[in-house]
Amino acid sequence: MDLKYTNRQSGIGEIERLIIDTMTRLGEPIITADSLEKEFGYKRAKSNLMLSRLCRKGWLQRLKSGVYRIIPLGSDTANPMPEDAWSIAMKLFSPCYISGWTAAEHWDLTEQIFNSTVIFTGKKQKKKNYNVAGLIYRTKFMSPEKFFGIQKIWSSNQPIQIADLHRTIIDILDDPEIGGGGRHIVELIKAYWHKKEANSEILLQYAEKLNHGAVFKRLGFLAEAVMQMPDTWLEKLHPRIKSGVINFDPNGPTTGPIISKWGMRINIPMEDIS
Repeated sequence: MDLKYTNRQSGIGEIERLIIDTMTRLGEPIITADSLEKEFGYKRAKSNLMLSRLCRKGWLQRLKSGVYRIIPLGSDTANPMPEDAWSIAMKLFSPCYISGWTAAEHWDLTEQIFNSTVIFTGKKQKKKNYNVAGLIYRTKFMSPEKFFGIQKIWSSNQPIQIADLHRTIIDILDDPEIGGGGRHIVELIKAYWHKKEANSEILLQYAEKLNHGAVFKRLGFLAEAVMQMPDTWLEKLHPRIKSGVINFDPNGPTTGPIISKWGMRINIPMEDIS
């Protein structure tokens, strides 16, 4: 069958229908020029032309330059709010994984609802927050060399990379803002410690592998004050504490008692910690 593509086609042509049908059958709702090159052998210029035309005709929804989503049949708008936020993120920000408050929700560490998805990406982004077809993404750069403690799950029939239970905690200790702030991460630590999967040795291993000073300080303080870890465990962590004082909550006030043992200013209410 000769499926040459021309710019004079109107409606949905045979090749256009083949593209939609093939990608749907393959379970690939997100399409790029690379997708068409891989499946059909088209050059990039021709692929971009096809995708642009299908978007104008209402079969595809543009997510960002060169990245499109197949619009579900029966949709009453050309720009519906997607339901597959996680699978879309895997395409937009690859290499990447889900972490922060999004992973905390997934692992049942919090009942608080957040309106954005936290994505750790190995590609530096021009900005921190993105609105993609109504989906809000909060991105944070993380070198791919630091991609560990990541689990594969499935969502919308697509493979999703997500921080495991322990890496979720370590990422939030590194950057409390993506965990909902200082007061909220105390609640996350308490919820984590009540889970049967909680493992202080894995937390220590992950902290050492990430090797960020702030993680050691927050983990040490919370391990002593909340998790009530024995001195033998604390003594393994304490040598990693460097000089200087950081705020428990980086976005909190610059007041509060300083715990010199952990190089930490406790700038949240102390009653939240008990």
